[in-house]
Amino acid sequence: MTSPILAGALGECCVTAVKHEGTPAGKIDIISGVPTYVSEPPAAKAVDKTKVVLYLADVYGPMYINNQLVQDYFASQGFIVVGVDYFLGDPVYIHTEPDFDRPAWMEKSKRQAKELMPRWLNAIREKYGEDVQYSAVGYCFGAPFVLDLAARAIAHPAFLTEDHFKNIKKIDRTFPLESRRRAEDILIEIKASYCFQVFSGVKHGFALRGDPNFGDTRWAKEESARGIANWIHRFVVRLRSQSNYEGSIDMWGRSEFIVVPLGCIVERGAVR
Repeated sequence: MTSPILAGALGECCVTAVKHEGTPAGKIDIISGVPTYVSEPPAAKAVDKTKVVLYLADVYGPMYINNQLVQDYFASQGFIVVGVDYFLGDPVYIHTEPDFDRPAWMEKSKRQAKELMPRWLNAIREKYGEDVQYSAVGYCFGAPFVLDLAARAIAHPAFLTEDHFKNIKKIDRTFPLESRRRAEDILIEIKASYCFQVFSGVKHGFALRGDPNFGDTRWAKEESARGIANWIHRFVVRLRSQSNYEGSIDMWGRSEFIVVPLGCIVERGAVR
């Protein structure tokens, strides 16, 4: 039986962005054949135990400046951040051709991501070890993958079903009020630790692609990042060898952090 959908598919809000300004502090590494943005904490933020954040980006990919700056922020909070480019250099925003087939691109990208994630995750485990604290953060496209992992955080998610939440997840604007309430019911049923951030007056994608020139949008974006970082500090977990991911890794713990742009709930048609 197909699990009911709580967070829908892509809409225009998912492919609309205001490009942010800044200088990336990380580097691009190739891990198991997959381009990966790696951002490490400054020496002043060194911690006793290695903490790794798996960053699963939206359709703009981890190499887009907005995503790089957010990853650098998490690194500044004491985490090693690794952002997997499951689009393999083919994020949605490079396609400006008028006849671009977005649904076909999305299906190709989802299939590609599912195929490469297991080996990438195993390579991450080999690189950083198992005696390490891991967390995962997912935005939009990356939310379902995060929900299949561990102590996690997701913002304006997409493509989420009830089963994703039963397996532990987090949500965003792609999902309307009734879906958010259903997701919370599920998290209560499975006795997960969870936290919802709900922001009014912002659009889907605000946590990454909103216009920083608007005070409320900038504040919500920064509060979202701060909240996620604090959540990860509280609920870091350890990797184990088994997983829901066909031979890759999984993480212990049931804890979810969900960021929801309340203002988007009125735009019922769009999904992220």
